[in-house]
Amino acid sequence: MADEPPNPLDDIKDTSGLTDADWAQINKLRAAYESGGQKALSAAFDEMAHDPVRSIRVLGAYFPEMIREAIKDQVAEQGMTEDDIRELIRKLESPSSKQH
Repeated sequence: MADEPPNPLDDIKDTSGLTDADWAQINKLRAAYESGGQKALSAAFDEMAHDPVRSIRVLGAYFPEMIREAIKDQVAEQGMTEDDIRELIRKLESPSSKQH
């Protein structure tokens, strides 16, 4: 219908980190909103919260800056710097840390 408001879940800002499972989750959120409005969408978000990694990726697709800043703030609260994170990633990606 022409006078229906657009689905707010159609406004994805950054799709670069999304997996097929993330897209399935986004489609589930869209369907919930289209079939049951805000109340159904809230329930779908509550269900998605059981998978924090997926939640961050999906929310990051819609709000990339906000999610990046929230993660930086949480990391800083733990006393870690960006350099600490880079060093941790280097260690985790190094061949000597891989199990055979």
